[in-house]
Amino acid sequence: MNKSGVIIMRWMILPYLVAAAILAAQFPALSQPVVGDAVSGREIAAKRCSSCHRVLPMTLADKADPPSFQSLADLPSTTGISLNAFLHSDHKNMPNFIISSADSNNLIAYILSLKKH
Repeated sequence: MNKSGVIIMRWMILPYLVAAAILAAQFPALSQPVVGDAVSGREIAAKRCSSCHRVLPMTLADKADPPSFQSLADLPSTTGISLNAFLHSDHKNMPNFIISSADSNNLIAYILSLKKH
């Protein structure tokens, strides 16, 4: 292969290398480690959230408002990061409560444990 062929081949491979690097950078975000304790999170959910939400695992999907923890967990967009942002922001139609980082991590661990794989 001549020199111009090698240069063309390098330019053809470059998009694949960039795509591979981008994909490799995404996987750590998808496999976020769960920091909290799901058992403690279930207790917190039962005490603080069950007056409005169904917090126990469910086998059938529901369309309730407010949503069950199961339906929240099963959303494709539900991650530890999205739950953390949600728990620390103001919400319409939801009481604003202050939750410690430890309780938040436990609640997130519990919700993520409900996710159907």
